[in-house]
Order: sequence, then structure tokens, then C-alpha cells
Amino acid sequence: MPITILIDADACPVKDEVYRVAERHLARGLAVTVAVVSNSGVAAPRADFIERVVVPAGPDAADDWIAERATPLSIVVTQDIPLAARAIKAGAAAIAPNGRAFTEESIGLALAQRNLMDDLRSAGAVTGGPKPFARADRSAFLSALDQAVRRAAKTAAAPP
Repeated sequence: MPITILIDADACPVKDEVYRVAERHLARGLAVTVAVVSNSGVAAPRADFIERVVVPAGPDAADDWIAERATPLSIVVTQDIPLAARAIKAGAAAIAPNGRAFTEESIGLALAQRNLMDDLRSAGAVTGGPKPFARADRSAFLSALDQAVRRAAKTAAAPP
């Protein structure tokens, strides 16, 4: 079975990095596919291993599509913490574009922090936004994604 990288693509700054990592592993003989999931058409290279998925407009439509297809052989690339939690629950790996790997141990705290910040913003507090995406984030992401693909390959090769 192929390893599938599912990209929550509407605001993802590391799509090109995903394609490069997938191509590198494909060249080494590993079966890897990439699904670029968005609410609107997102540019993606034309390649047999890349699937472009446009879901209907609506809240969480892309998240629902990704979560329904997440398996232990999937890697979900997302900034969306609730989607990361759903992916982890399905046994998938989840990585933020800054390279932060979400795990069973860290997702509870990440959800709590997200909810707290959401409550503060709803109450009118000015909390600022996320820090700007930096070169170090891109490097950390490449490393985290490569590690996740290698772990998924070991899972795929393990006897049932």
C-alpha cells in the first residue's frame, strides 16, 4: 500500500517541499502519493503521484475529506490543530508547516492552547497572529516530513 501525504492546501506554504520529498522517496522505490485538498483550485504539478482534490465550499469540508481518508500510512500536513487531532486519532502522522509534529502526547495541550486563544480573541483580546513563516521553519518541515515518510515506510513493511 502506498504512503499518502494529505495536504490541507488552502493556506499551506510548504506544498512544493511535499512534492520534492515525495519525488525523492519515489525515486528510491517507495510508493508515495500526495493529495492536495482545497476548497478552491490550488496549483499543483501534473504528476501521476499527485491528486488534486477540490471539495465543496463550506466549513471543514477539506478537513472532513482528509480525516475520512487518514490511516496509519498517511501523513497529514496542516496548521489546523483540530484536523491534526482527528488525523492522530485515525493513526496518521500530523505535521504543521513549521515542522512541528503533532503526537498523541502533545495534541491535547495544543487543542487546549488553541481553544484558549480562540476564547481570548472572542472576548476582544488582541493576541496577534502566528509568527511569520521563516527559512528555519521550512527546513524543520522538510526534516519532519522525511522522518514521517520513513516511519510510515517501516509501518508499511512490517508484517501484519
